[in-house]
Amino acid sequence: MQLGGHALVADDHPLTREGLALAIRAAAPGIALDNVGSIAEAERAIATRKGGYRLLLLDFVLPDARGFSGFLQLQHLLAATPIVVISARAEPVIIEAARALGAAGFVSKSSALDALAASLRLIFAGQRVFPPAHGANPAAQSLRDRIATLSGAQLRVLLALADGRLNKQIADSLAITEATVKAHLTVIFRKLGVDNRAQALLAVQPLLAETAAP
Repeated sequence: MQLGGHALVADDHPLTREGLALAIRAAAPGIALDNVGSIAEAERAIATRKGGYRLLLLDFVLPDARGFSGFLQLQHLLAATPIVVISARAEPVIIEAARALGAAGFVSKSSALDALAASLRLIFAGQRVFPPAHGANPAAQSLRDRIATLSGAQLRVLLALADGRLNKQIADSLAITEATVKAHLTVIFRKLGVDNRAQALLAVQPLLAETAAP
């Protein structure tokens, strides 16, 4: 499959990035690659890549992400760009959460190069690729639909809240006023169908836990 454009690989292990790069080039020889090692670096790459990306291969465990927090941040920035979750952990609960959140696929780091390249060819062709289903996760799907209604600013406030930051700390880290934080939280609570901070944290915790438990 001859494709132009760029793909982005986000993984903090250089050897893993090399292997993923080989798989992408085998699946789509004409594609160019950018490599990053964190969510913050991925955000900068997305902001500067004017033509956008054809695909993002995203490690589930990155140093500046908790559970699917990084996935949600990058999904918001990339809009329709397919995101494939890469992980050494093939736990059914993680796989089904990735599926419910709208990932284009889930592949194991232990996959053989040929198998990984074959999966990527299908994804480049517009298909979704996951291991055999272990049961749907309607709760994760419902939460994903509600989170999808948040603006970029509201999502950043929600993720900062999930890190345990107080309003002043959120305001300082996002360079906004405390009044703006409170206004965002009011809207966030309404969109998530909750009444307060504690309920909001409970609502999103399944997607931010390391095991992404339902």
